[in-house]
Order: sequence, then structure tokens, then C-alpha cells
Amino acid sequence: MTPAVVALTRAGIAHTLHEYDHDPRATSYGLEAADALGLDPDQVFKTLLADLDGSLVVAVVPVSTKLDLKALARALGGSRASTADPRAAERATGYVTGGISPVGQRKTHRTVVDETAELYDVVYVSAGRRGLDVGIAPADLVEVTGAIVADISR
Repeated sequence: MTPAVVALTRAGIAHTLHEYDHDPRATSYGLEAADALGLDPDQVFKTLLADLDGSLVVAVVPVSTKLDLKALARALGGSRASTADPRAAERATGYVTGGISPVGQRKTHRTVVDETAELYDVVYVSAGRRGLDVGIAPADLVEVTGAIVADISR
């Protein structure tokens, strides 16, 4: 299993796994997951890394939205955020782009989960590889990642 699934299991957090056939030609990994799993795109969340004042941070937002970098910086008390280089994100998390999970990353990063996650009993995030998502209660996602919840999407 992936480090994300191992971390959830070790923490005793209830979760469900949802596998689908990943199409390498897909232009949006998150929307592909929502479509393949028959889920509302607002309930499926993508994991993005950003550079905030020289440090990598994690943002978890619905796949139907875009990350608001200014809101992310405000939420974490920083001054300037920019999208992280994909290679740096892969090195820092241990996952490949399109399969980055907010759980079980190689190194702990400050994390923000978009407040819309709280609208659902279960949200879906990458389980650590393309073609595999995990369903998890938003409160459990916040707990296992040490995240804060804020309005960071647009």
C-alpha cells in the first residue's frame, strides 16, 4: 500500500479506498478521479504544494476550483505564496504529481484544507498514486495532517 494508506491505518482513522483506471492522457487528475468514481467534483479534493516565503506548504482544495495563493498566504500568516515547482513537490512529498496525497508525506508540511470540505461527511483525496483515492471524514483529514481550515479556493 501507499504511505498514505499506511499512515491512515496506523493512526486508526476510518477510510475507504477507491481505485479507478487512470488515463495517462487526462489533463486534470482530480476531475478524472471525480468522473471515474461518479463523485461530485466539489467533494473530491486535490493536493497542491506552494512556496510560502521560502518554505513548502500544502493546500487541499476541491478539484472544481483553483487555489487562491493570496488567501493561502493569509491563512498561514505569510506574505507571498507561489505555486511550487512540481519536481520540488515530488521530492518533498515522496509522491508523483497527480498522485500527491496530503497524508503520509515524506516530510510534514504546514497544511491548509479548504473550508468547503466541512460541507461533506466524506471527502476524497489522493491515496498516494494516480488511480487511487481515499474517502475520509474532513475532521479526520484535518487531524491526521495537522491542518488548519480556511477559505483558500476560488
